Amino acid sequence: MASNSALLARRERLLGKNMATFYQDPVHLVRGEGVFVWDADGKRYLDCYNNVPHVGHCHPRVVEAIARQAATLNTHTRYLHEGILDYVERLTATFDPSLDAAILTCTGSEANDVALRMAQAVTGRTGVIATNHTYHGNTTAVSQLSTRMPPVGGYVGHVRHVPAPDSYRPLGGQPGEPFATAFAAEVEKAIASLQAGPHGFSALIIDPFFANEGFPDLPAGFLDKTVAAVRKAGGLVICDEVQPGFGRTGTHMWGHQRAGIVADIVTLGKPMGNGHPIGGVVANIDTVNAFRKAFRYFNTFGGNPVSCAAAMAVLDVIEDEGLVENARRVGEYTRAAFHRLAEKHAIIGDVRGSGLFMGTEFVLDRNARTPAPEIATRIINAMRERGVLMGKIGVHECSTKIRPPMPFSRENADLMLSTFDDVLSGL
Repeated sequence: MASNSALLARRERLLGKNMATFYQDPVHLVRGEGVFVWDADGKRYLDCYNNVPHVGHCHPRVVEAIARQAATLNTHTRYLHEGILDYVERLTATFDPSLDAAILTCTGSEANDVALRMAQAVTGRTGVIATNHTYHGNTTAVSQLSTRMPPVGGYVGHVRHVPAPDSYRPLGGQPGEPFATAFAAEVEKAIASLQAGPHGFSALIIDPFFANEGFPDLPAGFLDKTVAAVRKAGGLVICDEVQPGFGRTGTHMWGHQRAGIVADIVTLGKPMGNGHPIGGVVANIDTVNAFRKAFRYFNTFGGNPVSCAAAMAVLDVIEDEGLVENARRVGEYTRAAFHRLAEKHAIIGDVRGSGLFMGTEFVLDRNARTPAPEIATRIINAMRERGVLMGKIGVHECSTKIRPPMPFSRENADLMLSTFDDVLSGL
C-alpha cells in the first residue's frame, strides 16, 4: 500500500497542485459503513463531518437501489422515464405547496447556477446578493458569490456581499430584534446599490442555516425583515439547502422551514443521493417554465434513472429509520454535553447548532471573544489522530463543524465527546 506522501505526490502529478485535502496528515480511506470509515492501515474513524453519505456510508438500501436500476436501465433524460417523475412528486411533497416543480442536476454547484438563471428569467435582472463568508459552488457564475478566493479578473459588477450573520458577535452589537434589523438594513443597502446600476436586483441567495458562516443561533423571525425587503424590491429568495436540508437540523425537513420562511427557489446537492451525484432546483412551476423559456437547458445525467433510484432510496431511509427525529434527539443530547464541557474548558466561547449540525467556537479570551483559529486547527487535527473526523468553519475560522451521517447515535456522540474532552485537556 502506497504511503500518504507517495499518494499526495501522485495526486499532484496527475490531478494538479493545490487540490484540497482535510487535515495536516490526510486520511487514506478505503471503506465506509454507517458512521465509520477505515483507512488503508485498518484504523477506524468516527465520521462526524461527512454530509455526503447522508443516511450512512454504503447504506444497503441505497446500494441495492443503485445496483438494481443500473442492471435495468440507465440513460439520459431525453427519454421518458417514470423514475424522475415519481421522485420529483415525492420530493416536492415535502415543501410548501407553492414549490411544486423541480429541475434535477448532477451537483449543488450546477443547481445554484440554474437557480441564479431562474431568478434572471423571472425578474429580467441580473444583480444578486450573498453574504461575505459564503460558498455556493464552483461554476463561473456561483464562484462570484464566494469570498474565499477572488475570481480571476475580480468580482463582476452584478454581485453584492453583505456581512455574514454572527450571533456571537451580532451586527450592531445587540442580539435579537436589533440584530435582525441590522442585517436586513445591510441587504436593503445592497439592493439599492444594484438598483442604481445597470444590473438591477434579481435575488438574494443564502444558506438558511448559514452553515459556512458558522451556523449562528438566530432568533425566530430573524429573516422576516430581510425577506420582506427582497420581495418589496421584486427579487427572489434562493435558499441553498445543500447542507441543512433533508432533515439535518432535526426540527424540519428543510433549513428554510426551520428559519420560518418560504423560499422562491431551493437548491439541493450532496446528501440527495447518499454520495451518488444528483442535485436539484425546486421552485414553482411558473418559475421553472420561465427559466425553460429563457434558457435552453438540458443535462445528460441530471435526473437519470440510477440517480433517481438512489435519491428515492434516501427518502425511504430517512422516513423508515426516523432519522429526522434521531437528529433532534441526539443533537440535543450532544449540545447539552458541549455546554458542560464549556464549563470545564475556557477555550470554548460558544456552543451552537441544531440537530446533527453543531459546533463550538474557540476563543483566546471569553470576555473579548478573541478568535482562536490556530488552536481550532490544532484541535481538529488532534481529533483526527485519535480517530474522530470533524471540520473547521466560521467567519473567523475558529469553530468546529460537526455534521455526521444521520444515523449518528448517543453512543457515537459519547465517543466523540470523550475524545474532544481529552484533546482539550491536553492543550
